[in-house]
Amino acid sequence: MKRANFTGVREFVFQGFSDFQEYQLTLFVVFFVLYVLTLAGNVIIVTIIRIDHHLHTPMYFFLSVLSTSETFYSLVIIPRMLGSLVGLSQTISLECCGMQLYFFLGFGITNCLLLAVMGYDRYVAICNPLRYSVIMNWRVCAILASSVCATGFLLSLVQAMSIFRLPFCNSLIEHFFCDIRPILNLACTVPVINDILTLVITLLVITVPATFIFVSYVLIISTILKISSAGGWKKPFATCSSHLTVVVIHYGCASIVYFKPKSENTRDQDQLISVTYTVITPLLNPVVYSLRNKEVQDALRRMMGRKSLS
Repeated sequence: MKRANFTGVREFVFQGFSDFQEYQLTLFVVFFVLYVLTLAGNVIIVTIIRIDHHLHTPMYFFLSVLSTSETFYSLVIIPRMLGSLVGLSQTISLECCGMQLYFFLGFGITNCLLLAVMGYDRYVAICNPLRYSVIMNWRVCAILASSVCATGFLLSLVQAMSIFRLPFCNSLIEHFFCDIRPILNLACTVPVINDILTLVITLLVITVPATFIFVSYVLIISTILKISSAGGWKKPFATCSSHLTVVVIHYGCASIVYFKPKSENTRDQDQLISVTYTVITPLLNPVVYSLRNKEVQDALRRMMGRKSLS
């Protein structure tokens, strides 16, 4: 679409899933079901961890924080997307778009950093078990969780403010929500500084934590291999595999989106990847940690058992 002269755009229009008009209702049903499952799963995870004293450990504390963050992360994007699929307004004001980008990035960066903290927790638990309770005490856990959240929203604020100080010459967002690249494509000038800032922040929140997690797991695996009995390594391997599954999918999707050269951008591919990390990835957290974690399964049975008895 040809760009208009700079007039000071104050409202954007989402193109959304306009290429799939005949499947709008089907997409709505599928995304709505996944959204409900995401909310229910994360609420159940947080509730179980809060109620069951067996899960009052640093690992599950960070898991509850991650579940809470994932819940708000999906709330930022999916309700508006569902509304657009059933014919509600496709427009969004400049201010609301800025707020959506800010909260989307804030919770997204927080999730990335939380996964790194959870990797460190597993490293201490497996590689230094005798000092685990001293190193990962509740004060340290609270500081780590609050620092991660503060860092996530600080970086998000810097990114959002740098983008929305630009003049925009087009109002059509070729996406279903306000993401970095689709918004920068509407700028009147080539946003070189913003591209550099996006790369720096992406390196900080994806590459650095991913490298930290990789090193942690190298040390964890080397420690597990030294355990002679099968029963001795089975439990740590089970808890680590759940975390590692979420890490691979979460960082994998983010890397594809934010490290891919602009010349390779195609709208259909970008939308497919975006659906993965906004709709499917938040559902993975409760699914992986409930289906592959025996302690969570046992806690759920105890909670259901108390309800049946009462």
